[in-house]
Amino acid sequence: MEYAKKTVSVVDSDLRHVDWPAILAGAFLATALTIVLMSFGAAFGLSMASPLSGDGVSLRWITIAGGIWMIWTAVSSFAAGGYLTGRLRRRLGDANADEIEARDGAHGVVVWAVGAIFGAFLAISGITGTLSAVGSGAASALEAADTQLAEATSYTSAELLRGDATQGSAEAKSEVAAILAKGIAAGEVSDADRQYLTNVVVAETQLDPATAETRVDTAINDGLVARAKTIEAVDQTRIAGMIAAFALAATMLVSAAAAYFAAVTGGAHRDANRGFRSYGR
Repeated sequence: MEYAKKTVSVVDSDLRHVDWPAILAGAFLATALTIVLMSFGAAFGLSMASPLSGDGVSLRWITIAGGIWMIWTAVSSFAAGGYLTGRLRRRLGDANADEIEARDGAHGVVVWAVGAIFGAFLAISGITGTLSAVGSGAASALEAADTQLAEATSYTSAELLRGDATQGSAEAKSEVAAILAKGIAAGEVSDADRQYLTNVVVAETQLDPATAETRVDTAINDGLVARAKTIEAVDQTRIAGMIAAFALAATMLVSAAAAYFAAVTGGAHRDANRGFRSYGR
């Protein structure tokens, strides 16, 4: 059985198998397109957001839209860079049609690798914070949550000792805040600590024991509810960070495939001497 053979033109060249000028040209194009498209995406996202609660698009939809935009940006940018490299790569004269196609695709993958390294340097330099944000999001959320809990505990201790004509001593406020912080952090306030807090409130505010006990129980319950919400928020941030990391890895793999096939297409158009004006015909 005879197989149909592809006819390709042979270009004599003293170049090595890896055409680095073409690769660098494609990588620079992919990086530049990424920066431009990410800037447009950031501007569009800021236009949809609002500092007022209830106004603008919700954070969930902004996150989803941002993820879709990031995927489209990466895939299209690397595809454009791979195609440019395929068009610019000068073929060696020792390869048949199948080998030429494989080499074109390999050049596209190298464009992807060089562009990924460029992107890593840009992330480290602060031009784009995608990689660093994924790594530090949960830690930042935890730190912010600890600060908010500390501020809430300080306010609660002052509120507990607030009477009709008294505000409570500084020593009492500090002691009450320490007991509340320890109990809320542990998720439970012991009966001994509850009784002690009640005694301090009675002594500082001159309230009757029943009213003071109710005030203490309310403060503790509010603190535990705030702790549960904080833990949930931190957990959601952790899950979002994991999803973002996996999505970024999957996006980069898809971008590598896009760069490969775009470079093969560019090489085929190069061999066919197809100009850009002929694409709309």
